[in-house]
This record gives sequence, C-alpha cells and structure tokens, in this order.
Amino acid sequence: MESGMPLSGGQRALIRESWQRVSGSPVQHGLVLFTRLFDLDPDLLPLFQYNCKQFASPQECLSSPEFLDHIRKVMLVIDAAVSHLENLSCLEEYLCNLGKKHQAVGVKVESFSTVGESLLYMLEKCLGAAFSPEVQEAWSKLYSAVVKAMRRGWDTLPEGD
Repeated sequence: MESGMPLSGGQRALIRESWQRVSGSPVQHGLVLFTRLFDLDPDLLPLFQYNCKQFASPQECLSSPEFLDHIRKVMLVIDAAVSHLENLSCLEEYLCNLGKKHQAVGVKVESFSTVGESLLYMLEKCLGAAFSPEVQEAWSKLYSAVVKAMRRGWDTLPEGD
C-alpha cells in the first residue's frame, strides 16, 4: 500500500511511541475519538444501529455494549496499522474489504475526513504536550494510507467496459 508519501523511519518511531501510550486503554481513548466524531457530525449517529434500535443521543450510543465492541474493533484496526508500519501493503485486502463493509452500511467516503480529525483530536487529548506537529504529521500520513486502501472498497466497479 503505497501512500504516495511513505513514512520515514522517524515517523514510524513517533507513531509507535505515541500509540504505545494510547493503546493500553483502547475503549477509554476510543470513547474520546467517537465523542468527538459525534460532536463534529451528529448525522453519523443513525449509522450505528444494533438490533434495529435507533439511539436517541450520542451518549446512549456511546454507552451501549454493542457500540463499545465497535470501538474495540476500530482501535484494533489502528493497532494493526501501527504493527505493520513497515509493510502496510499486507493490510491492503483487509482494509479494502473493511471499506466495502462501511459502504454497505451507508458510510460516505467524505466521513473519513471527520474520523481522521477525530483521531488526531483523541491523540492530542491523550498525549498532551507529546502531540507535536511531527507526531500529527506522521499520524496524518498513516491515516491517509489506511483511508486510501479503504476507499478502494468503494471503487469496485468492473474495469474494461
């Protein structure tokens, strides 16, 4: 998975170091991410339904066991990307399929920029002063590479017609 701008060794180190500080409490930090996401785009709330139940508020959604499970899965995807920084291409097929799943439930490609903003917000809140411009740039590059692979799940039109 070539991101167009490969991560330097220094950027990979910054990502690993910062993720180590966050990954110990995935649900807690994932709640920060998704709280911010719903603050930025409340229209995403209806995408999260479990057992045909609409959530009346972001707080109701954020406290449901099913949504907490979703948060764990999202944090695992981030963890997988961090674990494979040297070889992100090995996640290509997985991320493409993940993109297809998101498209199937009504997620719009445009929403990924809001998710990226929420991810950076969460990292900033959790890392404090350690969230330097260099850390932000490294994470932005990694997130762009992940989204690029997921977007291929939207681009499944047959070629050559």
